[in-house]
Amino acid sequence: MTPPPRAGSARENGRVRLPLPDGDFQAYLFDCDGTITDSMPAHHRAWTAALAEWGGEFPEDLFYAWGGRPVTEIIEDLNDRYGLAMPVEAVAARREALFQESFGEMRAVPGVLGHIEEAYARVPFAVVSGSTRESVTASLTALGLLDRFPVMVCAGDYAKPKPNPECYLMAAQLLAVPPAACVVFEDTELGVQAAEAAGMAVVRVPPPWMR
Repeated sequence: MTPPPRAGSARENGRVRLPLPDGDFQAYLFDCDGTITDSMPAHHRAWTAALAEWGGEFPEDLFYAWGGRPVTEIIEDLNDRYGLAMPVEAVAARREALFQESFGEMRAVPGVLGHIEEAYARVPFAVVSGSTRESVTASLTALGLLDRFPVMVCAGDYAKPKPNPECYLMAAQLLAVPPAACVVFEDTELGVQAAEAAGMAVVRVPPPWMR
């Protein structure tokens, strides 16, 4: 027996989709990790393993609280918080290598995938992520979704990370769509703040334990 959809969701062709806000949206902008990809638990495992090699740690509650921040900034702040001197670039590279080992098990977030399938080719898409372009490209390739996102705004493309709206405003400009006509899919509070500061509507993607 097929279970009923969650309250506030919609089911079409067997796919549960998160509800959209009211509006006639001309572009969909997506965060990647935890939004398109159900990857946050895998990211935390990669962080934990990589940091342990240098005597560091990243408690799970802090990991989710810092969701959306650039990797290098996180490592720098962990160094400050715990009095460590972990090499930023080496830890970042090790974390990414460990994360990519999980790609064979990666899945898309169903409530977001439904929107991608329904709206693809009807409205333009962009990915707006605090991860590197290499990481985002690898994640979307693993899911077979890379061709859906010709526009990607990733770490290194913008100066001020989320919650600053720069990254979302850049994506809207690249798509030639007014910010007010964009809807953003985000799973982190920093990302939601960035989207709202850009004047965009937001679909909040619940964390893994609430799906």
